[in-house]
Amino acid sequence: MQITAQTVKELRERTGAGMMECKKALTENAGDIDTAAEWLRKQGLAKADKKASRVAAEGRIAMARHAGKAVLVEINSETDFVAKDENFVKFTDEVARTALSSGARDVEALKSEKTSYGPTVEEARAWLIAKVGENVQVRRMAHVDSSHAVAAYVHGARIGVLVELKGGNDELARGIAMHIAAMNPPYNKASDVPAAFIAKEKEIELAKMSEKDRSKPEPILEKIISGKIAKIVNENTLYGQPYVLNTEQTVEAALKAAGAEVLQFQRLAVGEGIEKVVEDYAAEVMKQAGLA
Repeated sequence: MQITAQTVKELRERTGAGMMECKKALTENAGDIDTAAEWLRKQGLAKADKKASRVAAEGRIAMARHAGKAVLVEINSETDFVAKDENFVKFTDEVARTALSSGARDVEALKSEKTSYGPTVEEARAWLIAKVGENVQVRRMAHVDSSHAVAAYVHGARIGVLVELKGGNDELARGIAMHIAAMNPPYNKASDVPAAFIAKEKEIELAKMSEKDRSKPEPILEKIISGKIAKIVNENTLYGQPYVLNTEQTVEAALKAAGAEVLQFQRLAVGEGIEKVVEDYAAEVMKQAGLA
């Protein structure tokens, strides 16, 4: 049995696995490329299963777009070191391109889609785990498909934003996307703010007021509370916030001047909502030494 450099190269191109992994796979499977590829897949899935319970809160946001279509995908790793690894970066970019070209609308559907180099996203993820030695998860995705202006903005591979803008132009859409990345508004317009949120804020503002203020006539008290609530709503809505590219006007004013309207926006931030495990190495060493 002879394993040639050409055979190893062919297996690498097919699977995306490393040279040594491909050589080992061919050696274990008598040089048969098809069997070796399946063997690599099984090895990768086995390692992926073992690491699946480990917290992956680092990673990057990858983006792909074409015309009025754009996608963002959050892919997590355990450490920032792996998030910057060349293999991880290539994988995330490929997943984003696959999401765009396949039209997948959620992560579960995306996992079964084939990448441009052959394996599915899930198979490629398993092989990557075997290569980098960390848990890797395709966690979330966002997408927009519109005949209107679409902006896709990624800041430092950590925050990604999609904006669908009716009217205006691409430059304004990108400016709004940059604003959303920086300010992270929970809602678009005042009309989007839930009634439960308003009720809770009113309750909080009343509790903060002095007994003297709470005893004021109902119309005056309502006016005071309404003013405070209006300020809170502005702080929590895209339209009400000062525009980061021109803080002398609100986002609403900037949109109105351009005859534009934000139809929707989506924002992803790496690790958002994941509880990270904080390792206290000093305490661990002391514990092992019997000092704690």
